[in-house]
Amino acid sequence: MDTLYRTLAGCKRQDRQSQEKLYRQFYPALFALCKNFFDDKHDIVTAINNGMLKVFTNIHQYDDTKGEFFNWMYTTVRNAALTMLRDRKTQTFDYIEIDDKMGFTSSENPFEQTSGGDVQLYLMQLPVATRRICGLFYIDGFSIKEIACSLGISEGTVKWHLSESRNRLKVIFENLL
Repeated sequence: MDTLYRTLAGCKRQDRQSQEKLYRQFYPALFALCKNFFDDKHDIVTAINNGMLKVFTNIHQYDDTKGEFFNWMYTTVRNAALTMLRDRKTQTFDYIEIDDKMGFTSSENPFEQTSGGDVQLYLMQLPVATRRICGLFYIDGFSIKEIACSLGISEGTVKWHLSESRNRLKVIFENLL
């Protein structure tokens, strides 16, 4: 931990070597995060770079009494990835607009019985849009309303993707047994 604090102090002084060290240290975790939002490696790296630029620009705002640095950085990069998704007007998604008449009330989490490493493998088998929404809801803890607002889609569409992800994951889990 002492090394991390020295690296953060260097980043606050805008020391390029410290910034590169921090970037390389957390790159694998941030790559896994952004892979939930994008299929294309270029988009994943762009999201990481946008997020890390915000981290380096605002690193003076990080307060270690409020939580771990990793959590602050993770949230910053995740928000940068969501902003990148929202700002893409030309990209088409697999979102299907539906009426909110499904009566979606289930809080059933398909990942309750799985280990952390397996979750990513199962998520990668879902369509991109469904995977994004599933990860935001079950893994990152966003509400349906927050997901709908951040992606610019209706709450009914979010609910449909959550239902679709549970159905597809159920088939995947049944095939494992």
